[in-house]
Amino acid sequence: MARDLISIIVPCYNEQEVLPLFYEETVKWIDQIDADFEFVLVDDGSKDNTILVMRELAAKDSRVMYYSFSRNFGKEAGIYAGLTHARGDYCVIMDADLQDPPSLLPEMYNAVKNEGYDSVATCRETRKGEPPIRSFFARMFYKIINNISDADIKDGARDYRMMCRAMVDAIVGMGEYNRFSKGIFGWVGYKTKWLPYENIERAAGQTKWSFWKLFKYSLDGIINFSSAPLNISSWAGIVFCIVAFAATVFFFARRLIFGDPVDGWASTACLITFIGGVQLFCVGVLGQYISRIYLESKGRPKFIVRETNRKEDEET
Repeated sequence: MARDLISIIVPCYNEQEVLPLFYEETVKWIDQIDADFEFVLVDDGSKDNTILVMRELAAKDSRVMYYSFSRNFGKEAGIYAGLTHARGDYCVIMDADLQDPPSLLPEMYNAVKNEGYDSVATCRETRKGEPPIRSFFARMFYKIINNISDADIKDGARDYRMMCRAMVDAIVGMGEYNRFSKGIFGWVGYKTKWLPYENIERAAGQTKWSFWKLFKYSLDGIINFSSAPLNISSWAGIVFCIVAFAATVFFFARRLIFGDPVDGWASTACLITFIGGVQLFCVGVLGQYISRIYLESKGRPKFIVRETNRKEDEET
């Protein structure tokens, strides 16, 4: 019987310091698994020597395949590129910073091979070591997106997961330009086992995710998987129309009954400014959806490969 092939997909951006450590640690654990492996390293337009490290790893290990983008396209593009080019019967997505422990790989493979699961996903049990404000907003994000969308995303979920080929094909088949992988994983379904583990600090290098980048990423997830913001803006418009009509009737009746002039120009100016702000907010929400339609309609590639060591991909 032919042995299974497992593809380890690693999107990298400025990971020259930690990538050799990741490779050495991962090899220790995959050697304990009765399967064949390939590494699919994706250089997302790094500005350091990440591509040089990939070349060195590929030169000493024929299982290492790498793809280098022409520029930085983002982690989502890196994940999609890795899944697109992976040849394995099972595919694993991992970060190079060793916050995704390779020690879980044997247990993950056993679950998808022998326990009837299509996917084994990981999540952090705690957010130990993470700033409190960041933890608060992260928990709020998971609560909001699970309540307003069809995406099933577990609190603390990581991109680190092993998937069967059928699930990988389903994900690759979702060819949308604006991608949010955590939501896509939940949306396609399939039977998933969750493995919790303690939060682990980076082995080396610096995180590429600032609070602002995470905030923008969370907005992408909400907009990509829910129309709730559009509904909220619509209801806000209806509510303010009702309030404005009621206020008009009130002041008109007051003028007829009491004959008093309507005072309070300052408060009126504040009210107009507030309503104008709400209108601009609603227009902005609508603009976010329209901008994504605009980007999808262009049909641009999600990534451009500048260099690869896989000859058959280089020739096509």
